[in-house]
Amino acid sequence: MTRIAIVRKKDCNPATCGEYLCKKLCPINRAGEPCIQIGEDGKAEIDEVLCTGCGICSNRCPFGAIDIIKLPAELTQDPIHRYGHNGFHLYNLPIPIFGKVVGVLGVNGIGKSTAINILAGVLKPNMGKEKEASYQDLIEFYKGSEAQKFFEKIRDGEIKVALKPQEVDKIPKSFDGTVRELLEKVDEKKELEKISEMLELTKILNRDVKTISGGELQRVAIAATVLKKANLYIFDEPTSYLDIKQRLKISKFLKELADENTAVLVIEHDLIILDFLTDLIHIMYGKQAAYGIVSQPKSTRVGINVYLSGYLKEENVRFRPNQIKFEVRPEEKRENKEEVVNWNKVDIKLGDFELKAKKGIIHRHDVIGILGENGIGKTSFVKVLAKEIKSDSVIEGEIKIAYKPQYLESSDELVMQYLNNAIMHHSSQLIKPLNVEPLLTKQLNQLSGGELQKVCIIKTLAEDADLYLLDEPSAYLDVEQRLRIAKVIQERMEKRGTSCLVVDHDLLFIDYLSKKLIVFEGEPAIKGNVTGPYNMQNGMNKFLTDLKITFRRDPESHRPRANKFNSQTDRQQKSENRLYYI
Repeated sequence: MTRIAIVRKKDCNPATCGEYLCKKLCPINRAGEPCIQIGEDGKAEIDEVLCTGCGICSNRCPFGAIDIIKLPAELTQDPIHRYGHNGFHLYNLPIPIFGKVVGVLGVNGIGKSTAINILAGVLKPNMGKEKEASYQDLIEFYKGSEAQKFFEKIRDGEIKVALKPQEVDKIPKSFDGTVRELLEKVDEKKELEKISEMLELTKILNRDVKTISGGELQRVAIAATVLKKANLYIFDEPTSYLDIKQRLKISKFLKELADENTAVLVIEHDLIILDFLTDLIHIMYGKQAAYGIVSQPKSTRVGINVYLSGYLKEENVRFRPNQIKFEVRPEEKRENKEEVVNWNKVDIKLGDFELKAKKGIIHRHDVIGILGENGIGKTSFVKVLAKEIKSDSVIEGEIKIAYKPQYLESSDELVMQYLNNAIMHHSSQLIKPLNVEPLLTKQLNQLSGGELQKVCIIKTLAEDADLYLLDEPSAYLDVEQRLRIAKVIQERMEKRGTSCLVVDHDLLFIDYLSKKLIVFEGEPAIKGNVTGPYNMQNGMNKFLTDLKITFRRDPESHRPRANKFNSQTDRQQKSENRLYYI
């Protein structure tokens, strides 16, 4: 076994824990050996050689800043990279393959972005040592494998890499000018007009980068990456901010980049898109903010099913205690269910945008997914229901509503204060299942996007309400967090006899969560028509008709999978008007 010691420096707080409680309690220190010492930065440091793995320091640290982890030596050997002494360890790397789209699947904080930054040359690996490793070191480390050939080509300049980073919202902070000026600056292929048309950017080329939406910014970042002359294109979360229609279009676009001279590597949390886009995937497992291990590549279908099972058979590793299951649900029968709320005919103008809806009804225990393009009025409709947008006689009756908006605000308030109601009354239903205990002593403005999302969802679900409105709750969350959130929402509505509307663009998340669907149609930024609620089959049929795509159930995991266009299954389902198997 290999033992690694992790000290998360940002969480280590000696002044509050009683002046290095870990050092005082460590049996090795008490016996006179310097196992835990004070580092130059004033934080605890652990000697992995002297450490016996007793676990006292990790169990007693009041901030959860320490992990002592035993790893099978044959799985890890030396790390590819380590962030300093007692820092995060990354083992192995995903390897691109020419002619293929290779995906990387894993939870947040497991080292995915670190791995691709190493492949892109943005981060120089150190092989767990104090100095940077050379390409020759990497070639020796991977001797006899495909990775050896890859790093030889990198060393010899035969591979040029273009990387689309995860955080596209940083682009406006570092660039002043129009979209056209940004793309002209990186256009090595002289294909700006062609790529702009393919990615539907033509109408915004002359707009200032600082004024475009998140979805537009994402497509600009993809265009900027593809316009570079490269033969390895890496995309870190390319579908964030995009609606389902855009996600499918972008997936087709990226898939067509891969040929015998070009490799594509993608990190993605939307499992339907990952399945649709990639040929092979690497699973990354380990412990968040502690260590990450990259598995051997697997075919996409097999790899996603293995990920959902939580068990890697070849490595004999169980990386999650429970299996994630998708249930094949029969169509729900109403049986005189009690109405929670209904709305009259809606017809309102919001500037140049017009929103219309026929009368609709929400029943008790309903969990309703809302599907539609960006700019079609989904958020506006939810705000009408939440009474944040005034409209005459929309909702009949007085009901209590809890609303989580799309865009989240932070402050210097402590999480424990912000979630006081949830901590006092709903800890076992919300705090523990979503694992936010380590965040309670932090300020809201110190949280990552995913952490803030979880905290805001918990605050909303803890409110006493008849109807819960959640706008894009899956944003910034990884696959496991999304499905865990979905399970919590389902159980919450069932136990409390309440109802929930969820706006989201992750079709698998909506499938896992919803009993019914509301579908938005119309023309983005011009008009939106609200239809439904429908049962799942009818709602999906209506939504997918415009996308010209069909879905089937995977026979092993029962997760939804997109059919190949014009395949026998695709044609058969279209002929039967069963675009989505429930």
